[in-house]
Amino acid sequence: MSSEETNKHLDDYLDNHYIHRSNWLRAAVLGANDGILSTASIAIGVSAASSTREPIILATLAGLVAGALSMAAGEYVSVSSQTDVEKADIQREKEELLEMPELELKRLAQIYEQRGLKKETAMQVAIEMTEHDALGAHVRDELGINEISQANPIQAALASGAAFTVGGVLPLIAALFLPLKNMEYYLYATAILFLVLLGSMAAKTGGSNVVKAVLRITFWGTIAMGLTALVGYLFGVSV
Repeated sequence: MSSEETNKHLDDYLDNHYIHRSNWLRAAVLGANDGILSTASIAIGVSAASSTREPIILATLAGLVAGALSMAAGEYVSVSSQTDVEKADIQREKEELLEMPELELKRLAQIYEQRGLKKETAMQVAIEMTEHDALGAHVRDELGINEISQANPIQAALASGAAFTVGGVLPLIAALFLPLKNMEYYLYATAILFLVLLGSMAAKTGGSNVVKAVLRITFWGTIAMGLTALVGYLFGVSV
C-alpha cells in the first residue's frame, strides 16, 4: 500500500469519529433544547392561567428574546473564562520550559510512562517530542488541551443564541395558531414532538444512541413543562 493510499485510509478512518463535532454540537443542542423548553414552559404556564391568547403570545415572545440573548451572553462569558484559564496555563508552561527544561522533560517522560510505555521508550519519545515542539507536547499531553477541546467563545455564543432562537420560534408558532381551549396540552404535545426531533437529530449527528437521547430529553422536558403548568394552575388568575 502506497503512502498516499495509507493517508487516505487514515483520513477515512478519522472521518468515522464524531469528537470533532462535540463543541459546536453541545452549544447547538443546549441552545435549541433550552429554546424549545423555556418558551414552551412559559407559554404553558401562562396559558394555564389565561383565557385569552394575547398574554400567552407576549410572554412567549418576551421569553424567546430574553432567552436567546441570555444564552448567547452566558455561553460567551463561560467559554471565555475557560479560554482565559487555558491561555494562563499555556503561558505558565512556556515559562517553566525556559526556567527548568530538564524537569519538564522528565515530567513529559513520566506521562508517557504512565500511559504504558517502558521507561527508556518514554524518555526517548519525550526527547523527540521536545525537539519537535516542546510547548505543543506539554500543552497537549500535560495540560490536555488540543484543537478539538479548545472552545471559541464567539462561535459558541452565536451557535447557542441562534439555536435558542430556532428552538424558541417553534413554541411561539404553536401558541399563535393552536386552539385556545386546552392550549397548554397542545403546547406540551408539540413541544415534546420538537424535543424528540431535536434529540434524534443530535444523536445521529453525534453518532450516539437515538433512543437514549430521546428518552432523556423527553423525560426532563416533561418535568420542566409540568412544573411550569402547575404554577399557572396554582395561581389560577384569569388574564
